[in-house]
Amino acid sequence: MTPTPEEAPKPQGAARLYVAPSRYRTRKTILNDALPYLAISPTVVTFAVLLGIPLVVLFATSMQKFGLFELLNNVTTWVGLDNYYQVLFQTPAGLPDFVTVVIRTTVFMIVNVTLTITLGTLIALLLEKLNKWVRLILTGTMILAWAMPVVTGVVLFQWLFDSKLGVVNWAISSTGIFGNYLNHSWFATGLTTFTVITLLIVWQAIPFVALSIYAGLLSIPRELSEAARVDGGSERQIFRHITLPSVAPLMMMLIFLSVIWDFKVFTQIYAMSLNAPDNTMTLSVYAYVIGISDQQYGYAAAASVVMMLLLLFALVPYIRRMINSLEDQ
Repeated sequence: MTPTPEEAPKPQGAARLYVAPSRYRTRKTILNDALPYLAISPTVVTFAVLLGIPLVVLFATSMQKFGLFELLNNVTTWVGLDNYYQVLFQTPAGLPDFVTVVIRTTVFMIVNVTLTITLGTLIALLLEKLNKWVRLILTGTMILAWAMPVVTGVVLFQWLFDSKLGVVNWAISSTGIFGNYLNHSWFATGLTTFTVITLLIVWQAIPFVALSIYAGLLSIPRELSEAARVDGGSERQIFRHITLPSVAPLMMMLIFLSVIWDFKVFTQIYAMSLNAPDNTMTLSVYAYVIGISDQQYGYAAAASVVMMLLLLFALVPYIRRMINSLEDQ
């Protein structure tokens, strides 16, 4: 009877040296697999500490009655979800309704993100068509605008749109197309105030978007567009079927970042709205006014948590698409 392969005798030397790779792993293999995780572990731990501890404190504060009295006397009074109920269903005296603030913040974010991505993409396409020196000058100018501190940008735009000494009123009045705009106040209403703030935010955000998309355009092989032109494709068709799909992952990341930045804008709105009407208040300014001016820290913490949850909810589609794109790679 012929023995099976499992029953066949093996040489003594081979029996000692043979190791089934499917069952046993050497220490070197285990170390090589664990090395990437060991390399990023300091960053993960640091990120968890710097982000995790403030989040825990924020959630704990949002469930407390925490005002100036509790702060000075070191008193802890737990109220559960009462702060969240007040945020969603009760409006403090002198402040706008929370739902109105959420809608205003969302519309403001959508307008800013749309303008930033659209204009940034157009400028990136323009950079690709310009000659070397003009492209260099335009790139340097955008970098200067991007590097300008936020407060400096606010002061600059306040001077540009000043009712008496502003360049914008003088320029519009000089053309005579829109009538006399001398002494016109751009900060008299919430709509015009938000218009100036949007111009400031988009002006400082466009350079990052434009240069990022331009870098993505440089990675597209020229042979693809040249072959499309030979086949009779128009510039619009080339952009739709070649350029846009190639830079779509990059644009999705830029939209993701722009949504985060524009949803939580604070400095520009607060500095521009010091002498403006109350209908320029967004969620970030709302939480600041309650927490700092009214000294209702627990209420402000609850408003901040709600703001964070709304932002996460808005970003869920982008997060899912990014995860799916990573799984397809």
